[in-house]
Amino acid sequence: MTDPAGLPGAFTEWPPWAQATALGLATFVQEDIPTVTAALLAATGQLPLWVGFLGCFLGIWIGDALLYGAARGLGRPVLERPWTRRWVTAESVARSERWFAEKGTWLLLSSRFIPGTRLPTYLAAGFLRLSFPRFLIVTGVAVAVWTGLLFGLAHILGAQLRGWLDRWNSVLIWLVLGAVLIGGVRWLVSALQPGWRLRGLAAWSRWRHWEFWPAWLFYFPVEIWYVALAVRHRGLTVPTAANPGMETGGFVGESKFATLRDLQETSPEFTATAGLLPAGSTPADRWERLRNWMQTSDFDWPVILKPDVGQRGMGVKVIRSDADARQYLERSPGAIVMQQYVPGPREVGIFYYRFPHETKGRIFAVTEKIFPELTGDGVHTVEELIWRDPRARCVAERYLTRFATRTREVLPRGATLRLVEAGNHAQGCIFCDGGRFRTAELTDRIDTISQRLTGFFIGRYDVRFASEDDLRAGRNFRILELNGAAAEATHIYDARNTLWSAYRTLFEQWSLVFAVGAANRARGIQPDPPAKLWRTWRAARSLYTAYPPAD
Repeated sequence: MTDPAGLPGAFTEWPPWAQATALGLATFVQEDIPTVTAALLAATGQLPLWVGFLGCFLGIWIGDALLYGAARGLGRPVLERPWTRRWVTAESVARSERWFAEKGTWLLLSSRFIPGTRLPTYLAAGFLRLSFPRFLIVTGVAVAVWTGLLFGLAHILGAQLRGWLDRWNSVLIWLVLGAVLIGGVRWLVSALQPGWRLRGLAAWSRWRHWEFWPAWLFYFPVEIWYVALAVRHRGLTVPTAANPGMETGGFVGESKFATLRDLQETSPEFTATAGLLPAGSTPADRWERLRNWMQTSDFDWPVILKPDVGQRGMGVKVIRSDADARQYLERSPGAIVMQQYVPGPREVGIFYYRFPHETKGRIFAVTEKIFPELTGDGVHTVEELIWRDPRARCVAERYLTRFATRTREVLPRGATLRLVEAGNHAQGCIFCDGGRFRTAELTDRIDTISQRLTGFFIGRYDVRFASEDDLRAGRNFRILELNGAAAEATHIYDARNTLWSAYRTLFEQWSLVFAVGAANRARGIQPDPPAKLWRTWRAARSLYTAYPPAD
């Protein structure tokens, strides 16, 4: 006599090691039924919880590893057959391997929870030689979560779990098939439109390169890590205490001008001159204030106008004439920062931190910012050049909005068009690892500037400069902006980085933000309550759509 998992009826009387072994072997045939059975037996006290969990976990995990090993060991020789080379070239396999190296983590995690995708994903991981330690770590985490979820549901739902699981699998299979069908229809519709091939390539490139993934998808693991840190440090808003001198610690809604004003007072030789046009006045009044500020500061066009509460480079404009200024002021009702235009032409982001008890801070990372350009050929329009450029087409919508009045313009041969002025990845700027700029001299200079500010401990400086030697020596640069607790070590977006290394850096960065906030809390600085953050975020969010597209 056997139970529903295919195990002998006397199974509950076996010694623990035999029970665990039997469960593990049963998962080689079918994973969910043995796991649910073990979970139900554990929930009713007929099986030690640790025996059921460990047996199922190890069985599933080892089975996954065997699938990987079979694909890696037996699948590769097929490529060496002459007949295979007609359809599969070494170059195409190499491209697939690089793609799977970038996307493999999320493919493995998602396949654990989507019926029908597990077997092909694991076989592909082996066939395309995904790192075996990485495969074991990712699948181990996924199996542990899945097994723990089933055991928890068994404790809550009891025998109903089996029927629920069957329905879940059936529904998800149909959802997957539906998504494939919808995707196919959308591709067919786009294929019938002019320029479909280039637009299709752009869509494919955005998914192949994780730096262009939607924010909700890319930041999901970071959000999980944030919650884990909040539990560890006993506070959801601990980061708001990281920089007591900034509103909400620079987490959300802080005034850009307030920080620039402090920098102008303490380090004027390293700060781009800035002023503030407050909200509430008429466009005509603000126009007069802008002209007075320019005359007092002895500035001529161009100048920079940008929101006092900014996010991801939104609303940053290079104003080159009276007409540009009037148009910007009429459209933008919120407070506006007016700032000296620093031509650079080069820019970096410098992420700095210091714990309150330390006498010297550190540079965590440096990002080199590359401002992409189009080069005209005398034949193609600006829009065509954007779609033809392998990287520009990944953010084509952003560029086409920015140059809406010039899309039909044909650039003369050799003429260049700078695609972005704001040094922000979301606006189309290219980010690279600028570790070579990090010197002892630059660290000392940034640390000195930072310690002159009251209540600043962690954040990112956006800096423009002309000479690499000057920057490395810590001289002759201008700070455009200082971002606080929510700033990002943006060198992660270097195309040479893997998704895995990007998350590793972000996890470390947020660990530092929480640690600095916790250290300040221990000194008596109280984090802001969640309700305040929510109100601040909503107020800032309502202004974002009012500003014109960024340059």
